[in-house]
Amino acid sequence: MSATTAPPTAVGTPRVKERGPGGGVINRRRGSVATVIMLVLAIAWLFPLLWALYNSFREYSYTQVNGYFSVGGWTLDNYQEAWSRGNFGLHLKNSLLITVPAVALTLFLSSLVAFVLARFSYRFNLTLLGVFLAANLLPPQALLIPVFRMFREIPLPTFMSESGTMLNSFWALIFVNTAFQMGFCAFVLSNYMKTLPHEIYESAELDGASVWRQYWQLTMPLVRPALAALATLQVTWIYNEFFWATVLISRGEKFPVTSALNNLRGQFFADTNLVAAGSIIVALPVLIVFFVLQKQFVSGLTLGSTKG
Repeated sequence: MSATTAPPTAVGTPRVKERGPGGGVINRRRGSVATVIMLVLAIAWLFPLLWALYNSFREYSYTQVNGYFSVGGWTLDNYQEAWSRGNFGLHLKNSLLITVPAVALTLFLSSLVAFVLARFSYRFNLTLLGVFLAANLLPPQALLIPVFRMFREIPLPTFMSESGTMLNSFWALIFVNTAFQMGFCAFVLSNYMKTLPHEIYESAELDGASVWRQYWQLTMPLVRPALAALATLQVTWIYNEFFWATVLISRGEKFPVTSALNNLRGQFFADTNLVAAGSIIVALPVLIVFFVLQKQFVSGLTLGSTKG
């Protein structure tokens, strides 16, 4: 009866490579290097936020004496003082009145454009998409004067604007943000809608579904992950936008929350710990939106990436 022996392992055998679910070869060493690089990039990206969070709980007088790399001087007064001194309640309300309608209007109008670009083919299809993308290619500073003059001449009822024009009203910021963000959203949604099977639209047409019904009841539920991903990005961009607010609004009580940080600066010096606390307050709504829509955001970015 012979015994079975394992073959000897040769000296210098190359590193074993595993195969993934799709049959591709996975190199452990390459995966480890990529993990280390991503970890370093994540730490470098989060360091300013964590550093501001750390110093927001410390007294300015203590850090002036012991330095910012010291430990101690803990306090919660920075947040209370920043909230009252910066009038964050009013400015957060202003940002809410600007961001929510602008994001909803941007996604609705861009989805209409994307549906036409993805569903119908005609001569000026690419031209129409290029017109919408043109707003993203021009710097806002180049359009400052014409947009300001145009909004100054557009009349509004007094119940919509106290000035009687688009200037010094939330409508100005809602419309200008919608105009500048529609191109990107239409581009993303049109590419996403093109991945949907055409058979479902053919079946809908055989059942007598109108174009509006195909858009609202068939397409919109299928592109919900993409809409959630775009909503997260749009909330971040429009909420943090401050350039057009300084151009189109001159009254302090109508400024968005990003302007509240200017109220925390003194005439001769700035309490950096107080400004750090105010920055954390400003960033909290965006962080909450991201974590609430995190699952939809990731699925919206990855769904459809393997199709083609």
